[in-house]
Amino acid sequence: MWADDFYHWRMKRCSLDVHPTEPALLVQYEVEAAVLGELGEPMVDESKQCQKIVRLRSLNTNTDASSLAQKVVEECPLIHSSKLPEVEQLIFYLQNRKQSHENQPESRTSPRDFKPYAGVEPDEEASMGSMEEYVELLYEDVQEKVRGAALIFQLAQNPDNLEELMQHEVALGALARVLREDWKQSVDLATTIIYIFFCFSSFSQFHSLVTHFKVGALCMNIVEQELKRFELWQEELQKKKKEFPENQSLKKEHEKTFRKYQSLLTKQEHLLRVALCLLLNLAEDSHTELKMRNKNIVHMLVKLLEREDQELLLVVVSFLKKLSIYVENKNDMTAVVEKLARLLPCSHQELLTAASRLFLNLSFDASLRGQMVQAGLIPKLSSLLADEAQRQRSMCVLYHISMDHTSRTVFAHAGCIPQLMKMVSDCGEEQLDMELISLCINLAVSRSNAQIFCEGNGLKMLMKRAFKLKDILVMKMIRNLSQHGGATKILFLDYVGDLAAHINEGEDEGFVIECLGTLANLTIPNLDWKLVLTEFNLMPYLKDRLKPGSAEDDLILEVVILIGTVSMDDSCAAMLAESGIIPALMVLLTVQQQDDEFVCQILYVFYQMVFHKATRNIIIRDTSDYFVDLLHDSNASIRKVCSNTLDIIAEYDEEWAKKIQTAKFCHHNSQWLEMVENRQVDDAEPYLYGDDREAFDRIGDILDRPDLFYTADGILSADGSISPEYYADFQNADLGVAGYPSSSWDQFIPSAPVLADRPVSARTFRPAKRFFHSFTPAFR
Repeated sequence: MWADDFYHWRMKRCSLDVHPTEPALLVQYEVEAAVLGELGEPMVDESKQCQKIVRLRSLNTNTDASSLAQKVVEECPLIHSSKLPEVEQLIFYLQNRKQSHENQPESRTSPRDFKPYAGVEPDEEASMGSMEEYVELLYEDVQEKVRGAALIFQLAQNPDNLEELMQHEVALGALARVLREDWKQSVDLATTIIYIFFCFSSFSQFHSLVTHFKVGALCMNIVEQELKRFELWQEELQKKKKEFPENQSLKKEHEKTFRKYQSLLTKQEHLLRVALCLLLNLAEDSHTELKMRNKNIVHMLVKLLEREDQELLLVVVSFLKKLSIYVENKNDMTAVVEKLARLLPCSHQELLTAASRLFLNLSFDASLRGQMVQAGLIPKLSSLLADEAQRQRSMCVLYHISMDHTSRTVFAHAGCIPQLMKMVSDCGEEQLDMELISLCINLAVSRSNAQIFCEGNGLKMLMKRAFKLKDILVMKMIRNLSQHGGATKILFLDYVGDLAAHINEGEDEGFVIECLGTLANLTIPNLDWKLVLTEFNLMPYLKDRLKPGSAEDDLILEVVILIGTVSMDDSCAAMLAESGIIPALMVLLTVQQQDDEFVCQILYVFYQMVFHKATRNIIIRDTSDYFVDLLHDSNASIRKVCSNTLDIIAEYDEEWAKKIQTAKFCHHNSQWLEMVENRQVDDAEPYLYGDDREAFDRIGDILDRPDLFYTADGILSADGSISPEYYADFQNADLGVAGYPSSSWDQFIPSAPVLADRPVSARTFRPAKRFFHSFTPAFR
């Protein structure tokens, strides 16, 4: 009565909006309170901003928006009847709003989601005023304890009651004591009491209360003991299963035991579920999570992945996903991949989402990615690409797997590539998702994958998109496809002109780099490179780009690589020599001498030119010193290119042949020469190589001694020079992973040079944007 006399409440400024993630309306309003004086005049004014959520649980695409809007206005006194058209419009918007699965928060388990067992839930309605009576029930027998706990849980399910329940410290202490002492006597009792504390754990401000009663530690012990109990049940079942074929009288007993086992298992999984939900909420604090880890929570969760109950599995997988963000926990999950793989795909959408998120977190580890491949995860993830809700996460995991060279070939048999090509095609002129094109770029490195990508009109579609949209990433994928020999490379003959036409000043530099790299990969015998260079006037462009600082180093390097490919053609080699490109390459070699890739590719150009008569003399005269100096380089690929080129030079120049022989001998016998030079002369000791007691003070003196050389197996020819067969046998047949031509002697025939595939500088793609999932706890 006094409140009516002295206080005046008024609501104003009511506005409506839609909830950002849920099918609900937001009613935002301002409440103004005024203290009235004796004559009714306002003395003090205060206002408060309030918000009410009107959830439309029955809303779907078939709902009548007009009828639902009328119902909302009638049942919500905050909404004036004049706002009926606005409510109807907002409901219509909610019906047609597309839900973004990635922007939605992870599903949380609220206290209202849990219900006691059918035989446990009391048929009476609990009241906060009867708390003393409920506490008294906790001191009776087990059935009464279960009834008292169920009534308290009924109150705890309403978040509005938690503040008041927290004041009943005696009741909470009694619940914690009963749980600690009697949980083994009744699963129903233990489950119901943990339900109550779970309601408190759903809110961060009550975590200290749960910790105060040590409920978290008790739940850890309960989970551990229940796992041991489950193992005993399993052993007992297996024992009776083995006995009953021999003793038919045990068949009925076995069936009875199995039914009892299923009933106990259902209750146990219910208990485990709510206990783990409580622990997951408490793990919001990193120190509490560390305590759980020290008590082996990861091992327990991995064991629980063997269960079949999907609701329990959802909690387990969500918990593992949260723990996996720490490397120590991730390292303990070595057995999780195989057990988790069986869940993909499944009909439970929330479980499927949680499992894919956990896989994404684990896929950052190389060893776990290998386990995913062995567990057959690639086909399963490929099947999820058709599901829009799971597509992005599945693609991110597949991208991480594609980073491993040994795993890429598996994609060819997983049915993944046709789906990826369809997704690229369906994008039309829209920008491709980074995850999609990155995965395609990595997969294109594999020959078997490249064949599938190019099947039908695949290559034509990619080329059309790349040239029309100037898409650098699609062009990078095409470049990777072009490096594979056979029928795949032949398909590129139709696009040589298009690629060459885009190599000019006006194009984007990144796009030109990919076009240059693609052309450089086309080591096709029948390709008339002279016609290509002439038709598109590429010689001035190539020569200008060889000047240091004329462009980015990546572009200059691709120009060098393309020149190396073009140099295989005899007529092109002559054209290059006449244009002055060889001196430009020598200048570039001097400037970029610290960059091994530049040095190696420039030397490869000289290696190709030494086969041709038009350029051989220039190479021998101007570059031989470079090859001799770099014969001792620390880079193995550079040494091999130099060695192969010097072998060719030695065949055509006798003067250089002797220098090369001496240089190679010094290189291969450097340790022996150093020992001979530094050896102290001992007059009392006979010389190893004769009695002339001549001191070998110079390398030339040593090389003049024919008795120091091996003469067996035809290594020395009649004139004392080392035979070509020796080099062919001594050196490796291949130049290694860099992709340079073989050092076998048959490749050194000038009239028929071997067209070796040109390596690409960048085969895989690692974008600046890392694909990972935000590590948000699934429950609070």
